[in-house]
Amino acid sequence: MMDKGDRILVTGAGGFIGSALTRALIGDGYRVVALVEPGGNGRNLEGLDLDRVTADIRDPTGVREAVSGCRAVFHVAAMYRFWAARQRDFYDVNVLGTRHVIEAAAAAGIERLVFTSTVGTLGLDGDSAPATETSFPDVGHLFGSYKRSKYVAEHEVLRAAAEGLPVSLVLPTFPLGPRDRVPTPSGRLVLDFLNGRMPGYVDTVLNVVHVDDVARGHVLALERGAVGRSYILGGTNLSLRELLGVLASLTGLPQPNLHVPRPLTLGAAWLSETVEGRLLRRQPTIPLEAARMSTTRMAFDDSRAREELGYQSRPSAEALEDSARWFYDNGYVRPGRRSRLAWSPQRAEA
Repeated sequence: MMDKGDRILVTGAGGFIGSALTRALIGDGYRVVALVEPGGNGRNLEGLDLDRVTADIRDPTGVREAVSGCRAVFHVAAMYRFWAARQRDFYDVNVLGTRHVIEAAAAAGIERLVFTSTVGTLGLDGDSAPATETSFPDVGHLFGSYKRSKYVAEHEVLRAAAEGLPVSLVLPTFPLGPRDRVPTPSGRLVLDFLNGRMPGYVDTVLNVVHVDDVARGHVLALERGAVGRSYILGGTNLSLRELLGVLASLTGLPQPNLHVPRPLTLGAAWLSETVEGRLLRRQPTIPLEAARMSTTRMAFDDSRAREELGYQSRPSAEALEDSARWFYDNGYVRPGRRSRLAWSPQRAEA
């Protein structure tokens, strides 16, 4: 059991989930060592009482120095996007970086490592029951380098657990909320709606969760998680049409009602990735991995985390509202759309 005041390392502390976790740990009385990448945006950590260490997760020496003196480690840092000019970067960061953290944690004798994975490594059964931690994937459906690299990283972690490292895994679903500065692919969906860049919707399901609930789930995994055990950290399963309906209710913006068939979505993404990604070497407007995920019904059951960790999540409308309001307040919404927003005085129910 951790004691208040213990030094705890958070890799990727300046990121979306990492900064929410850092705030949760500080609020609980832990002493956070925040590992941030060189040149990374540190605005999410401004004003927080913590120890900041700058190091590249791909540098084993820097990682060892950051772990030194800590009692526990949260490995949150990852390359979470659906396209990169150099696909090898996904493996260098997500796999090699994870191995460096594992090796440093083992050498330092840390008492618990919590690894942030993703539900993207789990199997999905279409319209059947929501997936759980025991739903094994068809590796052919691990679309793109992000999912594949996280799948490999998970196996590095599980191998370390089998060899005696005290590690638990947490698998966030579709987190939304404040301080999504990049933004992440999940936040991008909300931002695209706000900016009128979502003319239609596809037939899919997403499990929406507030990033602060995901952060609390991380802390619970530290304090109560079993070694070698995985925990889905989720919220509410919503169809994309339902999700957009909540956003429309919250903002007063019109809800997209055009249903876009799956083949059309995949075709547009293939064209975007071929022309923009491969020929022009720039971020595709519609990454193919994102399109494949958007046309897959991603419903999850987080009962294990609720029963074993005492995990809880707030209504999905709160996650959607906090995400939308943060983007609005921080200048991410185009002027022409800002003037059309009419915030609902009460949170919509979902």
